[in-house]
Amino acid sequence: MVAMTAAMYDLLDYDEVLEKYDPVMGMEVHVELGTETKMFSTSSAHFGDEPNSNVDPVSLGLPGALPVVNEKGVEWAIKIGLALNCQIAESSRFARKNYFYPDQPKNYQISQYDEPIAYDGYLDVVLDDGTEWRVEIERAHMEEDTGKLTHLGGVDGRIHGATASLVDYNRAGIPLIEIVTKPIVGAGERAPEVARAYVTALRELVAALGVSDARMDQGSMRVDSNLSLRPKGSEEFGTRTETKNINSLKSVEQAVRFEMQRQAYALDNGEEIALETRHYQESDGSTSKGRPKETAEDYRYFNDPDLPPVSAPREWVEEIRQTLPEMPWIRRARIQEEWGLKDKEMRDLVNAGALGLIIETTEHGASADEARAWWVSYLSGKANEAGVELAALEITPAQVARVVELVKEGKLTTKLGRKAVDGVLEGEGDVDEVVAKRGLEVVRDDGAIEKAVDDALAENPDIVEKYRAGNTKVTGAIVGAVMKATQGKADPGQVNKLIAEKLAQ
Repeated sequence: MVAMTAAMYDLLDYDEVLEKYDPVMGMEVHVELGTETKMFSTSSAHFGDEPNSNVDPVSLGLPGALPVVNEKGVEWAIKIGLALNCQIAESSRFARKNYFYPDQPKNYQISQYDEPIAYDGYLDVVLDDGTEWRVEIERAHMEEDTGKLTHLGGVDGRIHGATASLVDYNRAGIPLIEIVTKPIVGAGERAPEVARAYVTALRELVAALGVSDARMDQGSMRVDSNLSLRPKGSEEFGTRTETKNINSLKSVEQAVRFEMQRQAYALDNGEEIALETRHYQESDGSTSKGRPKETAEDYRYFNDPDLPPVSAPREWVEEIRQTLPEMPWIRRARIQEEWGLKDKEMRDLVNAGALGLIIETTEHGASADEARAWWVSYLSGKANEAGVELAALEITPAQVARVVELVKEGKLTTKLGRKAVDGVLEGEGDVDEVVAKRGLEVVRDDGAIEKAVDDALAENPDIVEKYRAGNTKVTGAIVGAVMKATQGKADPGQVNKLIAEKLAQ
């Protein structure tokens, strides 16, 4: 047995895990809907407002306050269900899920239990090598989100060791769709990859539907990963753990792999796996013990007496079906053909979370090649530096397209364009504001550029001599000197033309 230690846990070597055990996964993904108001009240559902400014008697659970269903929330739930190839229930019910948390002021959550609005679906996902994997969907049901707790004084914002906790009820009552898979079996060594590919595809899907921004970094899409191991050849599932609130694609993959190795080591040493929730640690990719996992009986579900059944007539469902946009996998095939991309190039764009951003940038006037160059190279680097998803960068496709436009017009060089992007990312304003504030626009004063060229030639007589001796490649040093003197604001084409004219004299 080969073991290693990470975050105070002993782990079995991954290859040895696969020799002895089969992983069984289940993914529960919570998607916040982007409706204007909450699921059962008229309070604003806008993200980022002052704490406790978007509250009302319903979301605060005040006595006598009665919920009213958000019709748009129901419509969008049906939309998600249809896109996931689910059956849509003509009648479904809300239930009360009873538990106490300080971020749930009613002491129960309005959710759906045994009568979900959508059930029995599937989503086909593509793995890194092009293999297609079908993930079967158990259900997609409607519910309301809880408030948000901020723990002070602990480690990484956790409650452990905290000296105080603050509660913000703005999020309480936001419409949620919880999408639950059936057990995912047979993935073997590719289980972590399948988990990441599924969440990637699901995020892309809900964003394409326009029902959510699916920002994992802001919590509008949150992943709970269930995992258990069973000995090779066994048909009986093992005890599962549920790693809660994973907020990046990379973390989904790491959490599954870590739990496989942690559980395998424990089982090999005669330990029992506890049915529990676990917290994912971004710092090292480990998981830590949370609380014992409740069962359905613990929640004491019963139909909510304040809410009537949700009716979804066939005619309405078919009307909604007609509004579905081009599905991401169909769009990918079309875009791949139009752009002439290889399979691997397209997978890389999807895995990087760049495809939708590139497409939107082209819709604002940039070419596909120009948009790819900015998002895949420069902006991906910025996202890596910041440790965030590409879509989390504080710059829009429209702004990137504006930078491309200014470069094409010759008002910015590529280098100056990057400085403009940096300014937008740093919150200095829109592209044109940053260009004006930083004085980035290309210098077109012939006199100033000519003087810089003359100075550079005078300071580098050896280069002039080499050029006139037939080595025309040496002018790069002169161009560099001119660009340095003009702080990169000179038009490179104009500089090269002037240098050639001067050296020809």
